[in-house]
Amino acid sequence: MAPKKAFLTKGFGVHKDRLASFEIALRAAKIEKYNLVTVSSILPPNCKIVPRDEGLKEIGAGEIVHCVLARNDTNEPHRLVAAAVGTAVPVNEQNYGYISEHHSYGEDEEKAGEYAEDLAATMLATTLGVEFDADSAWHEREQVYKASGHIIDTTHYCQTAHGDAGGKWTTVVAAMVFIE
Repeated sequence: MAPKKAFLTKGFGVHKDRLASFEIALRAAKIEKYNLVTVSSILPPNCKIVPRDEGLKEIGAGEIVHCVLARNDTNEPHRLVAAAVGTAVPVNEQNYGYISEHHSYGEDEEKAGEYAEDLAATMLATTLGVEFDADSAWHEREQVYKASGHIIDTTHYCQTAHGDAGGKWTTVVAAMVFIE
């Protein structure tokens, strides 16, 4: 029952109620009408990442949909929140890849997104036996990973927002949604 397709999505929402803020973020991500079940970090073998609009056409309202979901929220005015997913896809499509989720405060989209991407790539690299210096910067390790011939692609998808000035709940989500 491994999914053959997946898509990335993100969104944010603001509301006086925390749950409603989350619902609005899911609406912005266009995944509010599904029963979301969060799963861990494996990108199945032969799973193709497709554009969101293409993926949404294949699932219907009320379906149970599995996803790797990053979620963060705040009701602190002006506080920067981030939610990001990172992916690492192996060259050999028969092997599995990794998806990571990262939730942070005070990190901009680039920093939070790259952290999630680095995490997914590092998890995949360690399972493939790629030698690297864990203390080196992400951009240095990224080159090592790709030069190893084992990792074909890494990417991230990140949503950030500043907390509502009036103290309403602000929620950010980023997700890799699987199509069964």
